[in-house]
Amino acid sequence: MPEPSPGLLSEPRRRRILDWIQEEGFARVRDLATAFQVSEATIRQDLERLETEGQITREHGGAFLKTVPAQVGTMTLHHQENMDQKRRIGALAAALVEDGETIILDAGTTTTEIALRLVSRRNLTVITNALNIAIILGAVPGNAVHMPGGQFKAPTLSLSGDKSVDYFRNIFAAKLFLATAGVGLDAGLTYPSFADLQLKEAMIRAAGKIYLVADSTKINKSSLTRFGSLEMIHAFITDAGIAAADADAFRARGIEMLIA
Repeated sequence: MPEPSPGLLSEPRRRRILDWIQEEGFARVRDLATAFQVSEATIRQDLERLETEGQITREHGGAFLKTVPAQVGTMTLHHQENMDQKRRIGALAAALVEDGETIILDAGTTTTEIALRLVSRRNLTVITNALNIAIILGAVPGNAVHMPGGQFKAPTLSLSGDKSVDYFRNIFAAKLFLATAGVGLDAGLTYPSFADLQLKEAMIRAAGKIYLVADSTKINKSSLTRFGSLEMIHAFITDAGIAAADADAFRARGIEMLIA
């Protein structure tokens, strides 16, 4: 079950509220108040501050990400930082995929880098909740690309919700490449909001081998909701920025470490 982080000070709380809105595109005041265990008045003050900083636009009952219309129009994902590391991770992950395999690709900037490097593969069956990834790999002759139903999330160009979860219950793939907002030895995998947790669990259940893909800046970083322990993943693909002690600690937990 997701575990929110209560009692945060105003600045850390506002950062996590912004993370939530950057993930979902929109957030309601009442949902944020429940998640962060503060009053709705406090959340409104937080949103007012974020709007003043030019990050969001408030509307009655909530707020939405200011950049959403431009992102969707250009099919651009929000998180574009650390792209050199993400490209190296994408190349290493793509090298693990063989012609004719069935794989699941989670939504995200790092998994998009994997998709861009799979266009030379042939006869792949790709299941993804990411619209941009479906377009990239669906354009390759011979590939079969499948998407679940669900609600569209503009910042991640992805589909989510109960219909997406139900779809993955009837799927089996050789490999899953899973994204995360944060990963730590104690916290496990963490995400900015609650919305996708059931979907990610369904993806994990549908795959034979689970590869976590995340650049090293996400190591020992925690987000709002805790998804689960590290035992649910088999391998971790990251970049050379990982500290040697952290890499050894992950290996000690039985996780295969692949350093790009």
